[in-house]
Amino acid sequence: MSRSAEPLVGLDIGTTKICVVVAEPTERGVEVTGIGTHPSKGLRKGVVVDIESTVDSIKHAVEEAELMADCEITSVFAGIAGGHIGGMNSHGVVAVKEGEVTENDLRRVIDAAKAVAIPMDREVIHVIPQEFVVDEQSGIREPLGMHGVRLEARIHIVTAAVASAQNIVKCANKAGLNVADIVLEPLASAEAVLAGDERDLGVCLVDIGGGTTDIAVFANGSIAHTSVLGLGGAHVTNDIAIGLRTPFEEAERIKKRFGVASPRYLKSDDAITVPSLGGRRPREVSRKTLCEVIEPRCEEILSLARDEIARRGLHERIPSGVVLTGGCSALCGIEELAEEIFEAPVRQGMPHRVGGLQDVLKSPMYATGAGLVLHGRGQVRRGTSRFRIRDESIFRRVRQRMRDWFYGEFA
Repeated sequence: MSRSAEPLVGLDIGTTKICVVVAEPTERGVEVTGIGTHPSKGLRKGVVVDIESTVDSIKHAVEEAELMADCEITSVFAGIAGGHIGGMNSHGVVAVKEGEVTENDLRRVIDAAKAVAIPMDREVIHVIPQEFVVDEQSGIREPLGMHGVRLEARIHIVTAAVASAQNIVKCANKAGLNVADIVLEPLASAEAVLAGDERDLGVCLVDIGGGTTDIAVFANGSIAHTSVLGLGGAHVTNDIAIGLRTPFEEAERIKKRFGVASPRYLKSDDAITVPSLGGRRPREVSRKTLCEVIEPRCEEILSLARDEIARRGLHERIPSGVVLTGGCSALCGIEELAEEIFEAPVRQGMPHRVGGLQDVLKSPMYATGAGLVLHGRGQVRRGTSRFRIRDESIFRRVRQRMRDWFYGEFA
């Protein structure tokens, strides 16, 4: 890595793991030079509940990534998730003052679209233009310089609980890190695993993490809907621990090694050894019994995701189907189960547009971390100024960052 430039670092603060991805920008994407992971003990359903434990986990993951990448990490792009995340679509209209769309017109129409009531305990973290309409001509992505008298903007607004976002920033600061940006995790994962033609045709990303399942629907090349479900892979592990009466850590190991999303997809019903609680002797359990414990929770997670899409009227807008990513999407048979539930084509999303440590990155568990560094590369290329979290209010800088992003994108 060139030491003249600061490395791009993604910090994925998950419910079950902390993941740090270090990369340097290249012509075609990013080159990953270091990865650090550490079990996460201070979060529940994507929300920080124990600051000291979270800080300790972040420090361990950062040290591992620094050692592998041979660099010092001072600034990160942090992901945010959790049930407190909310997404909404909005619409604004202004008159074009000079007969030609200018930057001032773009600013005014975005401000008009953002003029929605937001509770005091929530803050905007993303304002994403979906499309512009000039004199009833829709589907415009770059309206700057176009002639017209009426300009409309359709945008997607993502909000988060102020306290949850501040706690993520506080944990990073206490670990000795500045936060260059806060990014919604399903949007980051989408950067890493979705293809451009899928976004254009219409696709649903389902990121099944440890404590939450993040949903992002794309149509016509832009975001159409985001939401977060309070269920994830840790709930599957907990079911195994209760159903088979085994420690949680052993349940996680058994899930990864022997688990299948449904008994229907079992090729052989072998017996597995299950450690018992309290020093009791291990027991023999059939894999079919294990899968019968796993299946109801997997069906629940996927069914809730399907119902969320149907409730928003988006099922007909995803002809490309569903892309599963996140650590739990590596469970055997979950793609087949998802195809039955969604009644649509399903594939597993692996990080792409990233080079370097290919063997390590070939796992959906690194989708968010890889997406965060890709997001960081986009900010650097647009020339968006970074901020130091310790110097001024986080959300004032977030608002400034959104303005910088917008004018960098359409200038």
